[in-house]
Amino acid sequence: MKKSPNFLFFITDQQRADWLGCAGHKVVKTPNIDSIAEQGVRLSNFNVAMPVCMPNRASLLTGRYPSVHGLRYNGCVFPRRANTFVDVLRAGGYATAAIGKSHLQPFTSQPPVRPEVFEAGAIKEAWKPDDEDYGLEEPDRFAQDEPAEFGDDYYGYQHVDMVTSHGDQAGGHYQQWFRKNAIRTGKDWSWYHDPSNELKHNYSAEQAYRTPIPEDLYPTSFIRDRAMDYLASRAGSDQPFFTFVSFPDPHHPFNPPGKYWDMYQPDQFDLDIRYTDHITPPPPLKYQYEMFQRGELPQVKQAVHMDTEQAIRESMALTAGMITMVDDAIGSIVEGLKQSGHYENTVICFNSDHGDYLGDSDLLLKGPWQRDSIVKVPFIWSDPATRKHGQSDALASTVDIAPTILNRAGLAPYFGIQGRSLLPVLNDGVSVRDDLLVEHNDSGPRMGFEPTARVRSLLTENWRLTVYKDEDWGELFDIENDPTQVKNLWFSESHENVKSELMERLVAHLIAQMDESPRSNRLA
Repeated sequence: MKKSPNFLFFITDQQRADWLGCAGHKVVKTPNIDSIAEQGVRLSNFNVAMPVCMPNRASLLTGRYPSVHGLRYNGCVFPRRANTFVDVLRAGGYATAAIGKSHLQPFTSQPPVRPEVFEAGAIKEAWKPDDEDYGLEEPDRFAQDEPAEFGDDYYGYQHVDMVTSHGDQAGGHYQQWFRKNAIRTGKDWSWYHDPSNELKHNYSAEQAYRTPIPEDLYPTSFIRDRAMDYLASRAGSDQPFFTFVSFPDPHHPFNPPGKYWDMYQPDQFDLDIRYTDHITPPPPLKYQYEMFQRGELPQVKQAVHMDTEQAIRESMALTAGMITMVDDAIGSIVEGLKQSGHYENTVICFNSDHGDYLGDSDLLLKGPWQRDSIVKVPFIWSDPATRKHGQSDALASTVDIAPTILNRAGLAPYFGIQGRSLLPVLNDGVSVRDDLLVEHNDSGPRMGFEPTARVRSLLTENWRLTVYKDEDWGELFDIENDPTQVKNLWFSESHENVKSELMERLVAHLIAQMDESPRSNRLA
């Protein structure tokens, strides 16, 4: 009987597709991820289902779009009753583990900055509340010394080492471990969290923070060590496994520890697409430019904003340091996989949950204005059946990950999955998509949108069409002739036929965004 493959799935947080050595980045060093690509297939046109953490992570697990799976914007919860591909793997005999960031439930207990105002009344939502416990990632659960329990079935995962939030003060099991282990440095853990103890630096970037936390106590190192421990525990076992290793970096704040802080210098980085490159800057970009000209910062510190060229270069340098630290950790984990004896039967995958403007049009972080910088993410698949080097520009989406893994495992997906298996692309270079949908549902007004933005994009090999709800403008870009997407053809009379055709295709996708599950099981 043929042995089922193992899966080691790496994912980073907020990493652009082009910020890897194997993707052609001229500065950032990622030799270990590049090595995975050298023995695998890299998809250069891989796009998220939605460029926001929580909804896209739920799309990864379900193979379904946010409008269907229920986690439609940050700050909500992924329903515990939803099946995931990890549930299918587990039912098929796999050992399953999640190590690092999950973010399927809110990991703060804070209310939204601008909560919706409801009319007085007893019933405020369209859905009755369910009885599940949705506070499993919130900070109060990790306030004690004893490791917080997740049971043996967290969205299909039997083993969970949780890291919540971002930066050097991440929470979850990491925070419990940090409080216990910081004492070996001769300082109490709280000393490291006091902003007055930030190490000196001369960076002006809004999110730059030079952490005093040493490298071996930083979240990336915790995730590396827990992943290596878990893989070591699989040595000698014939049970196949799926191990999800999720790094909170290079998401802001930009705070790489130790040697990674000044591993790169700001003057090594160039800004490719500037605000002034846009022939007609769209309203969201113009809004951010006007804010910047007035010297205003967003109400929420972590929100998208425009910054000076120097601050953007600093953010790039620090992001590169965070990426290289993750790359070093991945190298150690892959070596641990080899030592466990399972490398020759393990599919290794690398991905990210969304990108970052990171200088695109002079912006930092992410927002509802659609760009490749936040929608395109890395995807690398290294299969032990071949370990062949290849690259494809075939269209692919986060919703395709679940059916691809299940197909490779030889397991049937559940009814209602929307993605498509990418094995024809990965094995034979045969495209499985002519176009794909990208959703965006913002959780609060930003970038000048009032009310909150609702956005839908249709991507083809040569075109991007984006529609913004209730706006009298949209975007149409000829990707082949305008790869930087600075010439909006939405109002071009000579492109009306193209626009109409793409609108019809977008409507077809929107019609498909109905939950097919459950399947009818009797005549009406």
